[in-house]
Amino acid sequence: MTSPCQQIHVTSPLLPSLEELIPCLRDIWERKWLTNNGHYHQLLEKALGEYLGVEHLSLFTNGTLTLTTALQAMQIKGEVITTPYSFVATAHSIRWNGLTPVFVDIEEKSCNIDPEQIERAITPLTTAIMPVHVYGNPCDIEAIQSIANRYGLAVIYDSAHAFGVKVNGGSILNFGDMNSLSFHATKVYNTLEGGALVLKDHHTKECIDYLKNFGFEDEVTVVMSGINSKMDEMRAAYGLLNLKGADDAITKRKRIAETYRTLLRDVKGISYFDDLPGVIHNYSYFPVFVNEKEYGMSRDGLYEKLQRNGIFGRRYFYPLISDFSVYRELPSSAPERLPVARKMSKQVICLPIYADLKIEEAERVAGLCLKNLKK
Repeated sequence: MTSPCQQIHVTSPLLPSLEELIPCLRDIWERKWLTNNGHYHQLLEKALGEYLGVEHLSLFTNGTLTLTTALQAMQIKGEVITTPYSFVATAHSIRWNGLTPVFVDIEEKSCNIDPEQIERAITPLTTAIMPVHVYGNPCDIEAIQSIANRYGLAVIYDSAHAFGVKVNGGSILNFGDMNSLSFHATKVYNTLEGGALVLKDHHTKECIDYLKNFGFEDEVTVVMSGINSKMDEMRAAYGLLNLKGADDAITKRKRIAETYRTLLRDVKGISYFDDLPGVIHNYSYFPVFVNEKEYGMSRDGLYEKLQRNGIFGRRYFYPLISDFSVYRELPSSAPERLPVARKMSKQVICLPIYADLKIEEAERVAGLCLKNLKK
């Protein structure tokens, strides 16, 4: 039997104890209210709003439906400029609304969408921008908003990685028109599966709440063509318990990130991101980038070497969204249009980072990344 020290995965959920969870489940059962804006749903919306420093938040059953619903609520048409360097749900949410994703290149310093490329891609059909805070690193929010204001475009942030991230003391989630969060089990904070939309005002939240519940205003009145994307009571209760440990989880992840940085600082051909000034990070991922010529081994070679030693990293994001067959035919997917994104995608591997990962395990991961270890 393989021990946890020998099998290390890229990410792992933080789990409340059964002793904490069982009383909540018993309470839900006794209330006989399993979904539809129940007791725990309301408690979690309030608690998350307070924790994240946002005023209006609506819970969803997953993070993909948050993006899909945001585009519906804002009545976006035509083309949406976005990044190819993300999880495929970013582009899928655009396609599911009958819109055209337009991919633009990214900045090497952050792997986030390049504002200069956004402006160059704007056409008369462009109505929105969907940037992604990749790995929890904030986008150039001021430049993006300036472009949006100049051209009259909506900005919907895919903030799936950005739970708890702050810029200059304020939540990253207060920028743009809407922010989408994912609470998938692999995230810093999770409800097993879930998500949320962060909104600007009460009226918009009311609209979103209609859209995620079939458009019902009351028992006999439907005011919108909505969908079913509500979070149930069991996941809301789980999320409340998990929220108690969020700060501790982020602190532990930070120690893992600092360990990796210290040990890999002088490894030629391996690069990574340092913390940004004025930003409170959440350490959601720890990507490293392998320059084969300098390192003496390809990214895939290192990936396979780690796997042989029971360490399961993730080539995140590889392939690019634009390389998938369902998007490859788009003019904006042409490889020559996305040189930086292609370069980073071919070099990236995310090392394991999660709250329960022991420092000595992180040291073993880093040790295997050293050039002189050939086994």
